[in-house]
Amino acid sequence: MALSVFAIKAAEIRDKQYKLSDTGGLYLLVTPKGGKCWRMNYRHLGKQRTLSFGVFPDTGLAEARAQRDAARKLLANGEDPVERAKIDRISAEAASLNTFEVVAGEWLSKAEKEGRSPATMKKLHWLLDFINAAIGNRPVASITAQELLTMLRKMEEKGRYETAKRLRSTCSQIFRYAIATARVDRDIAADLRGALIVPKPVHRAAVTTSVEAGDLLRAIEAFEGSTNVKNALRLLPHVFVRPGELRFAEWSDFDLSASVWTIPPQKTKMRRPHGVPLSNQAIAILRDIERDRGWSPYVFPSRSSPKKPISENTINAALRRMGYAQDKMTGHGFRAMAATLLNEMGLWHPDAIERQLAHCDTNAVRRAYTRGEYWDERVRMMQHWSDHLDFLRRGAKVLKSQFSSA
Repeated sequence: MALSVFAIKAAEIRDKQYKLSDTGGLYLLVTPKGGKCWRMNYRHLGKQRTLSFGVFPDTGLAEARAQRDAARKLLANGEDPVERAKIDRISAEAASLNTFEVVAGEWLSKAEKEGRSPATMKKLHWLLDFINAAIGNRPVASITAQELLTMLRKMEEKGRYETAKRLRSTCSQIFRYAIATARVDRDIAADLRGALIVPKPVHRAAVTTSVEAGDLLRAIEAFEGSTNVKNALRLLPHVFVRPGELRFAEWSDFDLSASVWTIPPQKTKMRRPHGVPLSNQAIAILRDIERDRGWSPYVFPSRSSPKKPISENTINAALRRMGYAQDKMTGHGFRAMAATLLNEMGLWHPDAIERQLAHCDTNAVRRAYTRGEYWDERVRMMQHWSDHLDFLRRGAKVLKSQFSSA
């Protein structure tokens, strides 16, 4: 006879435990202390086993029957409900350990060991702090594309479209790592391609005319700040590397006798070594400050510690002090200045200029065949460029009041 809720509530407490039977093998075990526990006895492969479905009233009659029906279905398919419950419990425990934050931490550690630059690692830590605040404690396998989109929309609501784009890309890399380590089956972040607002490209400010370049070079010569920063400003136009590559330049990366600066892959954006031919002018600047190489491994050390390079804001701050606003010139702008004026000369192969800028050819086959090309031309080009910079700098007298702050 089937149980009713009334009969369950009215069950009396006895000195010994007893059973109130329902249908399909389900029964309620009433204990001497008044506990009412759902049970189901069954046989599997000749063995008698007992399955527990919880305690009344936390687990109601309808819910207990639903669990009984699920167990009977497993038995019909040849499975042992107790063993299935153990497997499900282990899977749930594993899922609780494999949260997004745990998987992201593993991926971050892997990225660091692969040689990501300190600047890149700092950005990734910032991005992951934001992501983890939203979904870090969620099992990575249970996160949905809609849940991820909701998080990204919050960033878009602040007008930070580029950051939202990077967040999606970073999440995609983490989910791909989770696939490779058997934590998820698919990259849900890939489903969000096209769902986010496409940010308008922002071009870094740069002076790109000969007249402006000459003014800038004279302003650098008139700079009255730190000698260390001034030397960095003097060298940057001659090598036009990325500001981060200049910051982390170490004396061990330079072979002044061979006139070459080899930037190791862990310090470059493209994670490939990049060679910079050094002109006579660049060598002269480096020779002038070489006396300090025993004090710090960095060519341009921080004022606070010789074990650290100058900060990422140092170059831009110096440009502001010289009178160049953020929308006029940046540390990265020296690359655009060189690229524009070198191309306008018409003397150099465009690919030689691109190679010197350390831009990556998107065609992998073509890149493989052009590896090492244009080095001799780049050596000549860099010397010609430095000579041209000298010519532009000598174009007028220094107007100290125009570029220097009081």
